[in-house]
Amino acid sequence: MIKQIFKKIVVFLLQSEAKLILHKYKPKIIAITGTAGKTSTKDAIALVFASKFNIRKSEKSYNSELGVPLTIIGAKSAWNNIFQWILILAQGIKVFLKSEYPQWLVLEMGVDRPGDMERLIKWIKPNVAVITALAETPVHVEYFQGPEELSKEKTKLIKELSSEECVILNGDDSAVSNPKGKTRAKIIIFGFSEGNDLRASNYHLNSKGITFKIDYKGNIVPIRMPEVLGRQNVFVALAAIAAGLSQDLNLIEMAEALSKFKSPPGRLNLIKGIKNSLILDDTYNSSPVAIAAALEVLKEFPSRRKIAVLGDMLELGKFTIDEHKKVGRLVKECGIALLFTVGPRSKFTSEEARAAGFKPDNIFEFSTSDEAKKEIQEKIREGDLILVKGSQSMRMEKITEEIMAQPELKEQLLVRQEKEWQNKN
Repeated sequence: MIKQIFKKIVVFLLQSEAKLILHKYKPKIIAITGTAGKTSTKDAIALVFASKFNIRKSEKSYNSELGVPLTIIGAKSAWNNIFQWILILAQGIKVFLKSEYPQWLVLEMGVDRPGDMERLIKWIKPNVAVITALAETPVHVEYFQGPEELSKEKTKLIKELSSEECVILNGDDSAVSNPKGKTRAKIIIFGFSEGNDLRASNYHLNSKGITFKIDYKGNIVPIRMPEVLGRQNVFVALAAIAAGLSQDLNLIEMAEALSKFKSPPGRLNLIKGIKNSLILDDTYNSSPVAIAAALEVLKEFPSRRKIAVLGDMLELGKFTIDEHKKVGRLVKECGIALLFTVGPRSKFTSEEARAAGFKPDNIFEFSTSDEAKKEIQEKIREGDLILVKGSQSMRMEKITEEIMAQPELKEQLLVRQEKEWQNKN
């Protein structure tokens, strides 16, 4: 109870300071929401805009009523340290008293419960709003009646925008792409489909990243992103380019900036593993749409024996069983040699994989990541490709740490390496 009261007080004070800062400096704001790809999209937009503007982006995934004002102030979470929170509040006062501030803020706007977006847009007025995806069964649906209610909450972001502002929408997502009656703002729609304003084509993946082409009003530009994997990163790049186009940035210069883009830790990054293996480290979080994308990369990746290590997907509410079963069917289609599942919900994945014809002797079930990591290490062969993925609370990064070739680099390469997370072991 005391912690909850303290948090409410801190949130109120931080938001008060953030409002004063926005009122004084009037930075332009890019706000990003969706059920997948928010953090990568935020980072890509920041990379594109940084070549022309003084920008500030959200730290990590600071997208809540606490994280957004921390970004505006330019501070990191103090977790449970009261003294550090006092210092952060003092920092907010100093920021307000300064004479300089970034021209653009690139903010994630997250939704966990009904009313979350409504509370944020009462005091944050974006100039550019981006909706990345609104999947059929998204993550964080646990506190909503269904995905439609969650989508409705997220799309509140664009309803109050004026005709002077811009909305960036994923045209390949039917839940996102029909903006009629939802906004007065200018609209740029992106995706692979015909009819999108900004269109991608000629997508290719190999062990050195992805390549594709973009077409905007007849201007065709090749894009090479050597540090990332997966079709989902095409959408990340398209959203960033669309945001840049809304401010008349140059296509060629944006393509050059995106060639330097790296996914944040825990988001489908290639890490060298033991026995000359490669790890697809996707341990930041998990959801039905994200796990489907990760398995597609595993399927596309050239000529290696493939292992999937999959932890529970949380916050799915009534969709939990069906969505884990769907993963079991997907696994059977991806050419995977061994399947490791972690957590009670993932037992439904194992069951469905067996029912779909996956060899039972090649399925291994564990309750926690700590239980699984030693067994996985023993089963890896020379040159394997291992996907490791699960929701945040499953702590799947512990498995990546166990099987990575250079664990001394874990603080640079893995998620949740802060002392506060380590103390939760």
